[in-house]
Amino acid sequence: MEGTESSGGTASSVVADWSLVFWTLCAVILPVLITLWCSFQRSRRQVLIRDIFRKSKHDWHYTDLFGQPSYCCVCAQHILQGAFCNCCGLRVSEGCLKKADQLFLCKEIMMRSNGGAYSSMPHHWIRGNVPLCSCCMICKQQCGTQPKLCDYRCVWCQYTVHDECMMDCLKTEECTFGEFRDLIIPPYYLSTINQMRKDKRTNYEKVVPYCRKHWMPVIILANTRSGNNMGETLLGEFKILLNPVQVFDLSKIAPAKALQLCTLLPCNAVRVLVCGGDGTVGWVLDAIDEMKIKGQERYIPQVAILPLGTGNDLSNTLGWGAGYAGEVPVEQILRNVMEADGIKLDRWKVQVTNKGYYNLRKPKVFTMNNYFSIGPDALMALNFHAHREKTPSLFSSRIINKAVYFFYGTKDCLVQECKDLNKKVELELDGERIELPNLEGIIVLNIGYWGGGCRLWEGMGDEPYPLARHDDGLLEVVGVHGSFHCAQIQVKLANPVRLGQAHTVRLILKSSKMPMQVDGEPWAQGPCTVTITHKTHALMLYHSGEQTDDDASSMSEQDHVREHTDEDV
Repeated sequence: MEGTESSGGTASSVVADWSLVFWTLCAVILPVLITLWCSFQRSRRQVLIRDIFRKSKHDWHYTDLFGQPSYCCVCAQHILQGAFCNCCGLRVSEGCLKKADQLFLCKEIMMRSNGGAYSSMPHHWIRGNVPLCSCCMICKQQCGTQPKLCDYRCVWCQYTVHDECMMDCLKTEECTFGEFRDLIIPPYYLSTINQMRKDKRTNYEKVVPYCRKHWMPVIILANTRSGNNMGETLLGEFKILLNPVQVFDLSKIAPAKALQLCTLLPCNAVRVLVCGGDGTVGWVLDAIDEMKIKGQERYIPQVAILPLGTGNDLSNTLGWGAGYAGEVPVEQILRNVMEADGIKLDRWKVQVTNKGYYNLRKPKVFTMNNYFSIGPDALMALNFHAHREKTPSLFSSRIINKAVYFFYGTKDCLVQECKDLNKKVELELDGERIELPNLEGIIVLNIGYWGGGCRLWEGMGDEPYPLARHDDGLLEVVGVHGSFHCAQIQVKLANPVRLGQAHTVRLILKSSKMPMQVDGEPWAQGPCTVTITHKTHALMLYHSGEQTDDDASSMSEQDHVREHTDEDV
């Protein structure tokens, strides 16, 4: 009996042990299996969503959280996350995405041709998710006030209408394209141009009456990699307000190709808004120079700037500000582009010829819009550039970029890598050699601003120096004693060493290797001869908005520039 009881107790303990092992394994394996299954389903949904995005005519983007109360355009349910179209503004839940793609048409960049010519088009109404504080075009009361999918918005003119105010006549009424009618390229214009190209006719000027008397179509060129990475958001906002065919992402298409749209538009009427830093602006101006070489001078556009870079000195000089961080609505930016005045900007050729009898390499040639420098500021730019090349993900903020510049400037104050520059270089202005004082850097200026917002040539204004201009064919040449002197100049505690003005600047680096830069593009240069001569003019747009204290001294200069431009025209 005792043996039987002992064997029974052993068996029950073994069963209990195996039961514990089983449930332990279930507790471990089951969550893992559930996690794997959820991950598989999520990846499967993502593949399906990407497939819909790829095949769709909508410009769909997915977001984990909408920036304002949103409702699905299909099921009318309140949604926190889902997909939205960057062109027409549709918002849908993930489950309704495929159905929405089939039910709703996006903005048509070009009207479907049935053999006839168009001169107008009806409204394109989208229900729900109207902009905050929008008013009904019929009763003038606020729209979108109810916590549900309600009211209508036209994707072209941006007019909104209450559900109860919507009438059958509005659905077929001609769309006026709203406030920005003079900037939008109408779909019917492009369909007419397309038909003319098929018929091998190129007299596009005859199509202009189909549009408007004061038509000045704008082309948006945005660099999504500039400065504070706002380019992606701006692309969507501009596509909502304009024809999507007018908006280009420079990370996907080169400026030279995007600017070919100008050849389909009226001569001397197109305006280009460049969203990026000074480097992006230079890239676009180089593409415009290529248009001149191709014989497309009559299609050359005027260029405005939305500053997204770090320094933005050219933008500051032309009145567009020192940096954009979303504080101004996109609508106001377009109004500023419409109201801006045309001016000219000198562009300069910088030729760097290496020394040596057996040097068979061609001279390096750059185009300068802002400034050329040798010395401490070029060294800071070179160190910054090398650091950014190694870890580009760290340099996504304008504040971080300026902090890195400050770090390298402080380091150079202690090391003084560019000292005794005056013994290493010779400077000639219009063929006349200049005796140099003890310097660490030389800066050749084309524009009024330098170093992220400092008016270098005018300085503190305690000496009667003529104002710097960017269309007079003259360069301003100054010297600095070092990085600490540069910092003093930027906070208005010191003046630069003014060396003179000239139409041609020649600089000879006799020995050693020195840092140089042209418009923020730095490199280390050995013994060479640098020659700066006038190249061409660029047609720019000047925004005469609110002026800062630094700008007050240059107001007379800008007025003179506009008068001079008007006389040339």
